[in-house]
Amino acid sequence: MTTNKKIALVNPPLPLDIGGHPQFPPLGLAYMAAVLDQNGFEVKIIDCPVNQIDHTMLKAELSAFQPALIGTGSMTPTIESAFKVAQVAKEVCPDATIVMGGPHATFSDKEVLTQEKSVDLIVRGEGEETLLELAKQPETRRKLGDVKGITFRNGNEIIQTANRPFIQDLDSLPLPGYKFLNIEKYFVAKRKLLPVITSRGCPYACSFCVASQMFGQKFRARSPKNVLMELEWLQNEFGAEGVAFQDDTFTFDRKRVMEICNGMIERKLKLHWGCGTRADVVTKEVIDTMAKAHCDETMFGVEAGCASMRAILKKGVTNEQIQNAIKWAKDAGMFVTVSVILGYPGETHETLQETLDFAAKLKPDDVWLCHATPYPGTHLREIVIQNGWPMSQDWKTYNTMNPIYEDPKLPAKEIAEMRRRFYNKFYSPAYILRQANKGYFKGNLYSKIMTRTAINYNLWRAMSAFHR
Repeated sequence: MTTNKKIALVNPPLPLDIGGHPQFPPLGLAYMAAVLDQNGFEVKIIDCPVNQIDHTMLKAELSAFQPALIGTGSMTPTIESAFKVAQVAKEVCPDATIVMGGPHATFSDKEVLTQEKSVDLIVRGEGEETLLELAKQPETRRKLGDVKGITFRNGNEIIQTANRPFIQDLDSLPLPGYKFLNIEKYFVAKRKLLPVITSRGCPYACSFCVASQMFGQKFRARSPKNVLMELEWLQNEFGAEGVAFQDDTFTFDRKRVMEICNGMIERKLKLHWGCGTRADVVTKEVIDTMAKAHCDETMFGVEAGCASMRAILKKGVTNEQIQNAIKWAKDAGMFVTVSVILGYPGETHETLQETLDFAAKLKPDDVWLCHATPYPGTHLREIVIQNGWPMSQDWKTYNTMNPIYEDPKLPAKEIAEMRRRFYNKFYSPAYILRQANKGYFKGNLYSKIMTRTAINYNLWRAMSAFHR
């Protein structure tokens, strides 16, 4: 009897009321596809958003392919769509194992398995090795209880196995499986921009984020040689004109970043790029070298403009560090974006106004004002629950653009109004003139497109609780 070695990896359709989506390949699925392919499995990635595939069309795709294992992601705003993916998959492939991964399922594993019977098991955290082990299970006959990093049902009991150790040698991973995607569909305005991730793990413990829980507190990085190899591959194989580095803190290891940048310069790579980082892990030398290597955009997690709120957020940066980092980036000619969190517990009208005034004073090129969002797994969610505050049960609203809970000391309507007033004032005629003088409305169209795409993608990551 021949073992079915077909595996489908599904990026769920977007709910109609969520709106647009980032034009980037699903890196997580691409890495898992590459690992599975390397081990002899027949893989199919079905990226529903970019291919405009709804659940009915997905049903037909899965029915025709008949995989033995179907994996789907689970970002919080799309979790209901992911449930529907599982239902469709179980309907047309009743013998297939339906696996769900991603941040929402990782931190709400028992709730997901209780709510959605079509999901057979959850892969928690980093997925490549776990999914491969599950795919090999029919051959190895290994029991589920022996597979680390999963949660599954055993009758009426839900069992969590031990956490899987994180992959220490990231250079051992293959390049993303872009051969399973139509890369042309991800290019924005005919600009060939692709994502790259060069590290995993976050040594910080910001109270609004789960990055360190999802990928560990130890910073694990690919070698500069390995990163440069991928950059050359993207440029030569796919004609990439730019890349967006999706690391949580790209410049955490400054020596490594300098080596990557100097390597890009020495190899005469023509890729323009952007990244996100923290103000306390850059220097003027690092920023200047990044600019020489064609870095056009940086995003800094400012989060708050006053020391009291920054302490609550466990964001260990100072106003001076932020001001210096932004000045260096501006002087180097970069498009600078800052992110701010509004309404975290402990916030007052006065602290919020101080933060907004600080953000305006910085005069960045863009400001990302995010409502504090209690994603599963965050300390913020624990606080809201403990306080008994009303909280939205509609996962689609968990996109950082909507107030999710009601703090009686600072009404959500007041936060939203302050946010609206800030934006109306910030994007003023003076702002337009400033941008025109910098060339963003005229001769620097590529950088502007790249920056906006990177910002949109970072928003998408924030939806899945990876916001810096």
